[in-house]
Amino acid sequence: MTITEKILATHCGLDEIFPGQFIEANVDLILANDITGPLAIEEFEKTGAKKVFDPSKIVLVPDHFTPCKDIKSAEMVKILRNFSKKYKTRFYEIGKVGIEHALLPEEGLVTAGSLIIGADSHTCTYGAVGAFSTGVGSTDVAFGFVTGKVWLKVPPSIKFIYTGKCGRFVGGKDIVLYTIGKIGVDGARYRAMEFEGEAIENLSMDDRFTICNMAIEAGGKNGIIAPDIITEDFLTSVAKEKGIFYRSDKDAKYENVVEIDASAIGPQVAAPHLPSNSRDVREFSDVRIDQVVIGSCTNGRISDLRRAAMIAKGKSVHSDVRAIIIPATQKVYQQAMKEGLINIFIDAGCVISPPTCGPCLGGHMGVLAKGEVAIATTNRNFIGRMGHPESFVYLSNPEVAMASAIKGRISHPDEVLK
Repeated sequence: MTITEKILATHCGLDEIFPGQFIEANVDLILANDITGPLAIEEFEKTGAKKVFDPSKIVLVPDHFTPCKDIKSAEMVKILRNFSKKYKTRFYEIGKVGIEHALLPEEGLVTAGSLIIGADSHTCTYGAVGAFSTGVGSTDVAFGFVTGKVWLKVPPSIKFIYTGKCGRFVGGKDIVLYTIGKIGVDGARYRAMEFEGEAIENLSMDDRFTICNMAIEAGGKNGIIAPDIITEDFLTSVAKEKGIFYRSDKDAKYENVVEIDASAIGPQVAAPHLPSNSRDVREFSDVRIDQVVIGSCTNGRISDLRRAAMIAKGKSVHSDVRAIIIPATQKVYQQAMKEGLINIFIDAGCVISPPTCGPCLGGHMGVLAKGEVAIATTNRNFIGRMGHPESFVYLSNPEVAMASAIKGRISHPDEVLK
């Protein structure tokens, strides 16, 4: 079996499972946020249940519209807060909150070999630690609150093998954008995307989280990377339990195997209005921008801020550009301050936001007006994603985003570091 099939088989008590098979599996962790959580709670209350299956395995993270931007968003967070107090679930409020998919790994809540569901499509992020992790609907989350189970159709697997080593200014974001550009936004629809090869083995955990985070942008049911020494070191540093390290069998069956030479990939930019519109950054050098956003559950971790600060140090943001930096969690924010990164950004003319999803979904902290153009380290650039339906969003890694902020147009980092 593949690593995905092994994890699912273990969680439904079967020795063997097959793609296309429907299963009911035990979950190790259930996540909901301030948009999806209230819907799940409403459905939970309709069942008449008097308790949740296990309060320690339910995590509520208000991060999309927080700090609350208006009365409605405040009311939604209040629903989560009251539910958490009543049922004693995990709850991360302002002051200790972070963007959910950066916060949970940082808090040691996700481990190898576990089964995690979340009412957010980017729950697939946690596959980076060797877990089966997938986004589900709010009704599925409510069912999970009551029973601790989820029903699934076992996905077929596609193996992605990345040979060679990544070049300068190329990381997880570029690998995944290149891959989505190669197979399309539905190229892995309801498939397990299994990433391996020399390039993956040499990536940091932050880069691995970035890759698995965007599996959903290719239609993937989950993204997953077999755990290794880098995974073990990370889990040892944050988690009470490392979990179970699964690997695919050598004779595991895959629907397809895709081989990619990572050494041939340059910094990527995805043009509006799909993540699959990815090409080398140099093909976009004539695109002027109004705003830059560096953050999100895709690229708001400390290594992302270090990369951006390396470009920004001693430079100034272009006078026509608004540059917004969003540390993904409070701990990332604090570490960035200790390392002097925040001062570098402020000296360059950036604004620093508290941890929030904010502009990624056109929520707040950087919504675009009609006709405006942004380049962002976020995961989606759909029509109207960051604001007005007639605005335009380009996706990139942190180095490209910061270089573009300085030049006032989409730029290769080499243009700034000459």
